[in-house]
Amino acid sequence: MAIANIMTTYLLLLCIILPSAVQGFVSQLRVETRNNALRMAPRFDPVEKRWYPRTDEEAQEAYGPVGSLIRQGPKPFISRLVNPDAYEQGVYKMMAQEGWDRLEAQGNMDAFLENAQDWVLQKQAEKKGAPKYDYANANTSPKQLVLTLTWAAIVVFVGGPIVYDTFITKTY
Repeated sequence: MAIANIMTTYLLLLCIILPSAVQGFVSQLRVETRNNALRMAPRFDPVEKRWYPRTDEEAQEAYGPVGSLIRQGPKPFISRLVNPDAYEQGVYKMMAQEGWDRLEAQGNMDAFLENAQDWVLQKQAEKKGAPKYDYANANTSPKQLVLTLTWAAIVVFVGGPIVYDTFITKTY
């Protein structure tokens, strides 16, 4: 019985002393971030495995799902509607890891969802010195919007009846 009490005391002391002894070996140097944007970037909660914004500005969307449709087409638009939480987590992760603001992160997330391989190739080219592509403002010029809407109208009004007659009204 006395041996059990001694062992319990030693175990308790070990549990108290060991963490403070190990802490003495941990480096106290702080790594300076590459810019101030990273200090305010969303934080990752390892317990919940989720990204959380630090400010209201980070949490507020730069543009809605229609903005995704205009910039990159239907794939990111549908992705935002079907799984908005995964989209937001991806945007927060880009903001934190790349140091981008909300608008730039959303533009890049939309481009990634539209075509991940092309987005990765563009980012690799940028690292090698190619000019940076502005995904945040892609396809938002008035001239580009008019051209896109014109082509969409042509496809719907000409192709729609053909598809309807071919597949819907066919009797077997």
